[in-house]
Amino acid sequence: MLVQSYLFFNGRCEEAIEFYRKTLGAQVTMMMRFKENPEPMADGCGPGGGPAPDPNSVMHASFKIGETELMASDGMGGGKPEFKGISLSLTAPSDAEARRLFNALADGGKVEMPMGETFFASSFGMVADRFGVSWMVIMPKPMP
Repeated sequence: MLVQSYLFFNGRCEEAIEFYRKTLGAQVTMMMRFKENPEPMADGCGPGGGPAPDPNSVMHASFKIGETELMASDGMGGGKPEFKGISLSLTAPSDAEARRLFNALADGGKVEMPMGETFFASSFGMVADRFGVSWMVIMPKPMP
């Protein structure tokens, strides 16, 4: 069994993937726009029976950050994306890299818990990036 995260960016998917490429080294493995769909959507198939999505928007994308594959889309244009009740956890190989990743994600975003030492990590912080995606960045302490 495999569980993967699927993020909906309501028109900012390509921008978000480019941000993750620059800040986290994401590698795009697949991207398809609505206009490339072999079965194009007609009017009335959009949110609430409205118009079909913008043909140039991202219907589906996959990208890897380290060993993890994430999926993303512009979705059906159903309103502002809200990433509530979920956070992506990013384990760094060092405290310096944890700080670098945290600061990169915080650029244009909102620090929810400043980076610092905890009982379980030499570096830990929480940040919502400029797209509203919540991240926990951690460099765990060795277990006794």
